[in-house]
Amino acid sequence: MNVKVYGTLVVASLVLMVGQWLVAAVPILRKWTIPEPVAGGIVAALIVFGLHSFAHMDVVFDTSLQAPLMQAFFATIGLNANLANLKHGGPVLVRFLAVVVALLVLQNVLGIALAMAFGVDPLFGLLGGSVSLAGGHGTGAAWGAVFTEHHGLQSATEAAIACATFGLIMGGILGGPVAQHLMKRIGTQAGDSAAGASGTATPEPYAFEEPKAEQPTTPGAFINTLTLIAISLAVGEALSGLIAGTAFELPTFVCVLFVGVLLANGLALIGRPVAEHAVALIGNVSLALFLAMALMTLRLWDLAALALPVFTILAAQTLLMVVYAIFVTFRAMGANYDAVVLSAGHCGFGLGATPTAIANMQAVTARFGHSHLAFLVVPMVAAFFIDIANAIAIKLFLMLPIFH
Repeated sequence: MNVKVYGTLVVASLVLMVGQWLVAAVPILRKWTIPEPVAGGIVAALIVFGLHSFAHMDVVFDTSLQAPLMQAFFATIGLNANLANLKHGGPVLVRFLAVVVALLVLQNVLGIALAMAFGVDPLFGLLGGSVSLAGGHGTGAAWGAVFTEHHGLQSATEAAIACATFGLIMGGILGGPVAQHLMKRIGTQAGDSAAGASGTATPEPYAFEEPKAEQPTTPGAFINTLTLIAISLAVGEALSGLIAGTAFELPTFVCVLFVGVLLANGLALIGRPVAEHAVALIGNVSLALFLAMALMTLRLWDLAALALPVFTILAAQTLLMVVYAIFVTFRAMGANYDAVVLSAGHCGFGLGATPTAIANMQAVTARFGHSHLAFLVVPMVAAFFIDIANAIAIKLFLMLPIFH
């Protein structure tokens, strides 16, 4: 059954509504602060899986809107990135980046070690490491093609996509429970403000912190923001095409984010700052719809087809992420409320993707209070620096003798 683009948009909207209802109606989802798009998206994916397995019917959604929604979300992250604010959060950003890069290395070490223990090609260890987990579907598919063409690893792309699917699901599920566990350590009560978390009173919430808040804006500001997003998409795509195949190659969404940063800060210099409320509104809508589409179109039967060694690697990576977030990320980032939110975000993009990280943090801050520092640091690290660090890490690991 083929569902066309408008039908897909309708289903994605219904998925979000179902997610809202589930989180409101099921206490355990609220207790573990599961993001609404994740709750609804997994239910939709299970229904599609049931139709595939028992009714022998494949539901094929037209996902042509999925990539533009994701890139629009990253454009809003760039448009919201004030370099002056990043300067204030610089030391924290550097420390968080160091924590993130260390996990990339551990993921690959663990993946390679388990692959060799099972007697399979160690390249599967990389696919079940930072290639598909921290890298996501795009990076996984790209490196899977490289592993097949240059290293002769059969079905590498399919394995990479399956690993990334597993990571996207687990990244969205684990952030809330990890945050819930860490909240017990710091003893912070629900409803605490960011002042208690960050030590400074900031009355205005950060753009992505309150996805359900009404954003005061005007048609003019909305249109101006859409124009900036469109410019970011067009120039970012062109920039990505120019550097494709070079040593500086980056995913398109990173280029889009970079253009957004340049636009926002360039306009601020000439006294024409972007309309933050319009950016927040468009960004949160794009994020919610993208996550709904990403999760409802998951091919869960691909996970069922994973060989035992790869599935074991992924299970071990999940355990590593939980332990690392609790004992390393949380402590390294200060063992306070900001560290709790950062740890939830790290679970999201350490296993899944940046949108999952933002959704995790939104679910946590909606329950326990703002964390401006986390929403300042995580989007830039998860959406920009991690792709550069991951590309370097993967290339360094491929230089090891076991891959020659």
